[in-house]
This record gives sequence, structure tokens and C-alpha cells, in this order.
Amino acid sequence: MKFIYLIFSVFVLLAAGALWCEIDFNASGPLAESTILVFPPNTHFTAIADTLAEKNVIAHPFLFKLQAFARGESSRFKAGEYNFSAHIAASDVASMLANGKTVIHHLTIPEGLMTSEIISIVKAIPELDGEITLDIKEGELLPETYNYSRGDKRNDLLTRMRHAMQKTLEEAWTGRADGLPFTTPAQALTLASIVEKETGLASERPRVAAVYINRLRKGMLLQADPTTAYGVTGGKYKLPRPLTYNDLESNSPYNTYRSAGLPPGPIANPGKASILATLHPVQSDELYFVATGVGGHNFARTEQEHEANVRKFRETQH
Repeated sequence: MKFIYLIFSVFVLLAAGALWCEIDFNASGPLAESTILVFPPNTHFTAIADTLAEKNVIAHPFLFKLQAFARGESSRFKAGEYNFSAHIAASDVASMLANGKTVIHHLTIPEGLMTSEIISIVKAIPELDGEITLDIKEGELLPETYNYSRGDKRNDLLTRMRHAMQKTLEEAWTGRADGLPFTTPAQALTLASIVEKETGLASERPRVAAVYINRLRKGMLLQADPTTAYGVTGGKYKLPRPLTYNDLESNSPYNTYRSAGLPPGPIANPGKASILATLHPVQSDELYFVATGVGGHNFARTEQEHEANVRKFRETQH
């Protein structure tokens, strides 16, 4: 009888202990305020648990290890950067680590940046790893917001940008308007980059595109300042000064004041809106535009109208 009582007592104690462990595992933790921890690659789960205890994320590292092991989560713990909220339960900590719910960072690439500028941005992101070894041409990266985690490769992020541009351009090209004066997606991308650099107003993009398309149809020089400036710098930096007479007389193929047709390639990375505007321009007979001096542009069909608009612009500069 005493033996049966002993067995029963042991069973009760074990059950009580298991219940207490379960309650403790799911109870609010000791962390006073949210904190971010980074676990390097190949960190063993026991070392992760010890760090969690040291940083006061969990209260009982031994029980945490035991519970994580019993639930089959310990073998799935993933390295990375984690944001633990205040008083997070140990069970939620284990779930985060097992499911790799790392901190997600966001990178927004503005429309119209040159490839050299985007590469500089990506190089400077401290959470990313690896050197940039890709040969990325101008116009190959889609301006957009991209998510990434600490430890992601810089090459991988840039590859995602490149694939996004390829997909966007392919889809836009498939649905393009009829009768455009260029025959390849690459040429459309080149013109879209010019449109992108000429105006920051969404409402103007299809109209600016129409001006350049009309000039191409008539065999007129594009006379686009952004292409000429790109020729001066080679796309390595923004031109820090206005264009000069010598710039406009240069023999660069990007000098569209002298070179007919489209330049050899894009001068920046245009956004989706500029690509769509280029492939769906408004119907117009406008051939000129000039800045108003107070935002936006004045458009004209004739040289006389354009000269009048230029005089208005010059008046705003005094």
C-alpha cells in the first residue's frame, strides 16, 4: 500500500511540475521593454537560450531549453535579428525562433535614380552582407519598396530589383499602344527614363512622353537636357551645375541636341508610372515644353508658342 502511495505521490509531483512548466512557458516574461537581439549564423539553440536569459527575455533558460526540445522547436531555431516585445512569453519566443520571424527591414528606391546611386545606397546598408559583384546596367533596377532581413546578400537584393524591372517592362510592353516610334522594350525603357527625369508630376508624364514621341515621329532632335547631362557625367554622379554651351556642342551620343533619335540607353531607372506613360502617351500634337518656374511645365505645339513660354519662364527667374 505504501508503495502504491509513493508511486501516486511521484505521479502527482510530476504532473504538478509539468503543469507548472507549461504555465511558466506561456506566462508573461520578465522583459521590461522591447529589445532587438541578433544571433549570428550557426548559433546553437542552447547558446541562444543562454543569451535570452542574459538579456532578461526569458526567466528560466533550463526550462526553456527543455520545453523547446520537447516540442521539437529547438532543432528549428534560426539565426538572425529578432525584435522581442515587452513581457513576451517564452512560448512565443520559441515560436518566433523556430519560424524564423526575423526583423523585416524596408528599402524604398526613389524613381529616377541612376544605377550608380542605387548601388551606393545598397552598399551602405549595414544589415546586408557581401560585396556587389553584379554587372548592372543603367535602367535595369525597378524603383520600389523592397523588404530584406539582416544577413541578406547585397547581390540578392539587387537581383530582385532587376527581376522586378524585367517583369514590369515585359508586362507594360505587351499592353502598349499602337503606332509607337520604337520597336523594342529597351528603347521604351530609354525613353521612359527621360520622361522620369523631365517631370516629377504624375499628371504630366503621358504628356511629356507624347512630346518626345511626336518629335521622334517627325525626325526632330529630342533636345533633352537630362540626356545631355548624363553624357557629361557618364552616369557616375549628378551634374552639379547647369548645362553649358560646350555641353550642348559635345559629340556625346547622349547629347540629344546634336545626336538624332534616342540616346544609346537609359539615363536612369524609371518607375512603373513613367514606363506606362511612355507606352500609353496622350494623343497630342505638342512638340515643346519648358518649366513654368513655379512647378510643372508649359507645353506648346509651335516654336512661337514655345518661345513665349520660355520668356515667361525667364521672367520667373528674376
